[in-house]
Amino acid sequence: MSILKSAVAGVMVFMALNSVASVQIIIKPEKYPVYNGELGVKYSAKKTVFKVWAPKASAVKLRLYDAGEGGSPIKEIDLVKKNGGSWQAVINYNVKNKYYTFQVMQDGKWSLEAPDIYAKAVGVNGHRGMVVDLKATDPQGWNKDKSPKLKKLTDAVIYELHIRDISIDPNSGIKNKGKFLGLTEANTKSPDGQATGLAHLKELGVTHVHILPAFDFNSIDETKPNEKQYNWGYDPLNYNVPEGSYSTNPYDGNVRIKEFKEMVQALHANGLRVILDVVYNHTADIAHSSYTQFAPGYFYRHNADGSYSDATGCGNEFASEQPMARKFMMESVLYWVKEYHVDGFRFDLMGTHDIKTMNAISDTLHAINSSIVIYGEGWTAGASPYPEDKRAMKKNVLKLHKIAAFSDDIRDGLKGGFSNVKTKGFVSGDKNSKMSVMFGIVASVQHPQIDYSKVDDSKAPWAEEPYGTISYASCHDDNTLFDRLRIENPDASEADLIKMDKLANAVVLTSQGIAFLHSGEEMLRTKQLVANSFKSPDNINEIDWSRKAKYVEVFNYYKQMIALRKDHPAFRMPTAGMIRRHLKFIETDDASTIAYQLTDHANGDKWKTILVVLNGSSGAKTVNIPTGNWTLVSDGNKVDDAGKIVSGQSVTIPGITAYILHD
Repeated sequence: MSILKSAVAGVMVFMALNSVASVQIIIKPEKYPVYNGELGVKYSAKKTVFKVWAPKASAVKLRLYDAGEGGSPIKEIDLVKKNGGSWQAVINYNVKNKYYTFQVMQDGKWSLEAPDIYAKAVGVNGHRGMVVDLKATDPQGWNKDKSPKLKKLTDAVIYELHIRDISIDPNSGIKNKGKFLGLTEANTKSPDGQATGLAHLKELGVTHVHILPAFDFNSIDETKPNEKQYNWGYDPLNYNVPEGSYSTNPYDGNVRIKEFKEMVQALHANGLRVILDVVYNHTADIAHSSYTQFAPGYFYRHNADGSYSDATGCGNEFASEQPMARKFMMESVLYWVKEYHVDGFRFDLMGTHDIKTMNAISDTLHAINSSIVIYGEGWTAGASPYPEDKRAMKKNVLKLHKIAAFSDDIRDGLKGGFSNVKTKGFVSGDKNSKMSVMFGIVASVQHPQIDYSKVDDSKAPWAEEPYGTISYASCHDDNTLFDRLRIENPDASEADLIKMDKLANAVVLTSQGIAFLHSGEEMLRTKQLVANSFKSPDNINEIDWSRKAKYVEVFNYYKQMIALRKDHPAFRMPTAGMIRRHLKFIETDDASTIAYQLTDHANGDKWKTILVVLNGSSGAKTVNIPTGNWTLVSDGNKVDDAGKIVSGQSVTIPGITAYILHD
């Protein structure tokens, strides 16, 4: 686990399920046919085609049901073997809203009944597929839905949230708590009169909402909506179907589809783009997964002895390099873009996926829409048998096409290393983190003023362009930023902890690359010091909306800093060449201070020169700056374009503060 870069979501959920993990299966890809046509269920009122890929099957059965669970099949049909390992059945009458399963005979044994891996609709708990008319699930005006404009990938300010967390607090003022529809409700307020939910996101000013897994996952029993159940959702069941527990009726497969679309439509209408957290790197388990029912072993990686490999820490590892696995990933993301109008993807444990597949996905999606944002975790949770130089690791981002990776360099530089929560970072006075933060400020690209030998993790630039780096201080994994600062600074006052928090994300929001915030950071979110809260109850995970009023000055600072980033293109230069030309560090001779200039109207900025000065120590520091008259527009407490004039050859900056000035 030494290469683990962040807590693996819900590992223990999966391990008990993987009873076949030690089975030896030798997969020889060249012996499996490739089918290049359309797979899945294609509906029309007059004819529905059912087509699956089961290359080693001797028989395949289709069963139709009236309901998503219980009851006997109303019809059984034998599929006919076609080319490329495919099997097909055609029903020449209207089977709209009927449920279905397939069952495959292989090596003299029948598999479990299951939906096909391409299922687009399912019944309750996802054990049966559903035949739906997708056009009938479109909300009114869906054909006119448009994503807000995004000129450059580095213009993105991403806000990571969980569907349940954002609305489940009794004080959220949101009617559809814990549901997709909760993010469609306009003008909701807390008892304190503060905007919540969708209105809060709009007020904050972020550009993108990153939604933690919202496809159909395994760990929540959708038949028990009133029971207290929670999971982040990193245990995939049906990849192309929205999660039923987030809908108002999980029994009718149409409802979750329509309500997900209504959520996207509402977010778009309010100026917010939508990013899906996708988890193609593993399944909830091996024995019960749809992959195993149709092509046992094929979709998973194996060790040399035939046993299942486990670079995910979840009992299995998806073989993205296999032709039909690559086809599935490609067609899945395309489906979410075309059917649900999503604007980007965050790939969980992207370091397990092969570079060829990730580049094919990026090239295809960007040919459709150049503003789609694609990023992921550039690491794994364990060793993989697939060669590291062929996987989408952080060190291989230079080989990727417009795909970003999370910068653990700036994350750990700001708040301390992930492996020891008591270690400190730049914002809490550590004197060994300066270069790691500077490396993050230039978005991991080559820069002549970075001494790579002093960067804690990376010893070389790993991003060719700034859009290859996600700059962040925290995410759903591990402790929240505020909790982490409390743990590593047990004797600090709340006032100083707030300064550390604000300084950390002031750095993120003024750094090059793509900015990323964890939901609730703007109101000092706490999970009561619980780190890996993937199955903790709501009182640990929920956004506590009372904190917005309590820490309204913090919220206002975040809001103003986001607005500053959006108003000033110098903070989001699109090319590494531009960064090297316009971003110049000023030598401070102090391990606790960083200063740099953004010169010559960088990236067309209206300000000729911008000066950023950062002080991570608890005491005031005097930093030499170019002689002149500077306007201090941000003093660590607020952003004010009028500011105040600072003259001379130096500036004295208070402890744990970020100054932003311009000439």
